[in-house]
Amino acid sequence: MHDTTPQSATGKVLWHFSMSLDGFVAGPGHRMDWMPDATNRAGLIAEYTSTTGAVLGGRTGWDMFPDPGGVYGGEWTGPIFVLTHHPDDAEPAEGVTFLDCDVAEAVDIARRAADGKNVEVLSPTIGRQLLERGLLDEIDLHVLPVLLGDGIRLHDNPAGSPVPLEFVNGDRVEEINLRYRPTNRAATA
Repeated sequence: MHDTTPQSATGKVLWHFSMSLDGFVAGPGHRMDWMPDATNRAGLIAEYTSTTGAVLGGRTGWDMFPDPGGVYGGEWTGPIFVLTHHPDDAEPAEGVTFLDCDVAEAVDIARRAADGKNVEVLSPTIGRQLLERGLLDEIDLHVLPVLLGDGIRLHDNPAGSPVPLEFVNGDRVEEINLRYRPTNRAATA
């Protein structure tokens, strides 16, 4: 199986998440304690910090983690945009701009601020809206070997239509086979 090629700074709008095997990007209440401290390959954080020009997130996620210095564990600095319907009650933070506009306008603002680098979308809700409107260039997922069973889904769209995707890691792939073994299974005799 092909791993992803290194990310490049080409001005794309990138929906980027680590995700549980069952499709959750955060646990209940936006808990993130299920994520390991280490990344899945050496240099991954540096790859994204060097190619990201701006971050676009949502208000719920921001309210849970209101730290502009927390993106990529503090390794990345740059403009952060938080899309919200109520910016008036947001606590101001250096480097963070609260936007109350259409999602397309928010992307345009973030793209200008990214100055040719990528805009990282760190919100399931905003990512879904961008996907529906054809404003998303790429989805980059790191599937972790954990089942959460509940939480915040990457793409939560009940009664929505399937969204076909093109595999960009190499050859055309219709499915990817993953094989895991539970680590807490009972010992066999």
